[in-house]
Amino acid sequence: MVRRFLAGKETRVAQSTIPLDAESVSRRIRELGVRDVGVASIREIKRMVDLIEADSGQAFVRMEMGIPGLPPMREGVEAQIKALRDGVAAIYPDIQGIEPLKREIARFVRLFLGVTVDAEHCIPTVGSMMGAMACFMTLNHTWASREGTLFIDPGFPVQKMQCRVLGQGFRSFDVYDHRGPRLGPKLESMLADGKVSSILYSSPNNPSWICFTDEELRTIGALATKYDAVVIEDLAYFAMDFRKPDAKPGRPPYQPTVAHYTDNYVLLISGSKAFSYAGERIAMMVVADALWNRRFPDLKRFFASDQLGHALLFGAIYALSSGTSHSAQYALAAILEAVNDGKVDFVSAVKEYGEKARIMKRLFVENGFDIVYDKDLEEPIADGFYFTFSYPGMSGGQLLAELFRYGVSAITLAITGSQRTEGLRACTSLVRREQLPVLEERLRRFREDHRRG
Repeated sequence: MVRRFLAGKETRVAQSTIPLDAESVSRRIRELGVRDVGVASIREIKRMVDLIEADSGQAFVRMEMGIPGLPPMREGVEAQIKALRDGVAAIYPDIQGIEPLKREIARFVRLFLGVTVDAEHCIPTVGSMMGAMACFMTLNHTWASREGTLFIDPGFPVQKMQCRVLGQGFRSFDVYDHRGPRLGPKLESMLADGKVSSILYSSPNNPSWICFTDEELRTIGALATKYDAVVIEDLAYFAMDFRKPDAKPGRPPYQPTVAHYTDNYVLLISGSKAFSYAGERIAMMVVADALWNRRFPDLKRFFASDQLGHALLFGAIYALSSGTSHSAQYALAAILEAVNDGKVDFVSAVKEYGEKARIMKRLFVENGFDIVYDKDLEEPIADGFYFTFSYPGMSGGQLLAELFRYGVSAITLAITGSQRTEGLRACTSLVRREQLPVLEERLRRFREDHRRG
C-alpha cells in the first residue's frame, strides 16, 4: 500500500501494476467531461493524469507539459531575493518595465540576435503567454477590414485559444510539407486576400522542433512587408537548436530571426526555458522601432491612441495586468546581465533536454514507434525540448488513451494544428534520468501487448 496525505487526511492507495485497469482510466476521463482525449487540452490531460496517478498509486512518465525541469539560474534567484528584501513587493512596477531590465533586453537582442532596438520598445511581460495576448489584442485591431492571425503550424494550441476568447478569426497551415522554396508560394496564397493582420510561428518549433533557416525567414519577412502583416516570432526555445555552435555574446552565428528581414516584427522571448525561470512568469516583448512608432487610425476604435506602441503598452498591457512582477524583473535583469557579460553560458545549461531527447527517441523507435516529424528539411530533426511519435495502426487519440494505461502521458498533435493526427508530442523536460529505464520497460510492455493484439 502507498500512503498519501490529501487535505490533511491520510488515505491509502493500492499499488497497481502496468498496464492499469482500462475501465478505471476511462472512468476518470469521462468524469472530467472529456469525450475524446484526442482533442483534450494540455491542462485537461494534466488533470486526467493527476487523478489516474492518485487512483493507482503509479507514478507516470510525464511528457504532456512543457515545464522546464532544470534548477533556476542562481543570478536570478539572488537578485529577486535582494529586491524583495529591499521592499519592491510593496510598490507597483511601471507597466513599461524597470530601466535596468529594459537596457539588458535591448543589449541581449543586440548581442545574441544581431538586432538593434530602442530599450524603450523592450517590455517585460507575464510570460510569453501575456505577450502573445497583448499582440493579438493590438495587432489584430490595426485594420478594421482584416480578420486576424495566420498561424504557421504546428504550434502551441493555447495561442489559438487566445484568439478565440478575443473573438478574433485566424487561419493556419501545417508548414512541414512547405519548407524551403515551397514556403513562399504557400505563405503568399494565405496572405494574398489581404485579410491577415499578424503571422505567428515558433522556431525552434513547438511541437515538431523544426527550425526555420535564414532563407525561410527572409521569405517570411519579405511577404510580411509586402502584405503589411506583423510577424510575431515566438522564441520560447531561444538558441536551443543544439546542432548549431553555442551562442556567444556579440559573436555570430546569431539566433536566426525574421527581424533581419522586415520592420514588421514583434519578438517574444521567454524566461522559462532558456533561463529556467518558469515559475515567476517573466518574459520579454521586443517591438521593432519602426513598428512601435507607426500609426494605424483603426486602433482608435479600441484605444486612446493610434500609435501602435502606445496602444500596446497603455491599452493592451495595462488592461491585462498593469505590469509584470516587480521582483521577477530584477531577477531577469540580473540573468541577462550575466549572460550579456559572458559570465554565464545559458545554452550549455539546457543541453540536458537534447541529451534526454536523443535517448528517449531511441527507446521509442526500438519498441516499434515512429518519429513523426523526423526531418528538418534534409537533416535529421534536432534533439531538443520536444519530439513527436506515433504507433502503427493507431490514431493520436487512441494511442494517448492506451498509453495512459501504461503510465505514460503526452498530448496529441491534433490540437497543435498538425495534419499528422496519428502523432503525439512528448516533452523531455520532466522526465528524470532515473525514469528512463521505467520508460523503456513500459514501452517494451506496450509493444508486447499490442503485438498480441
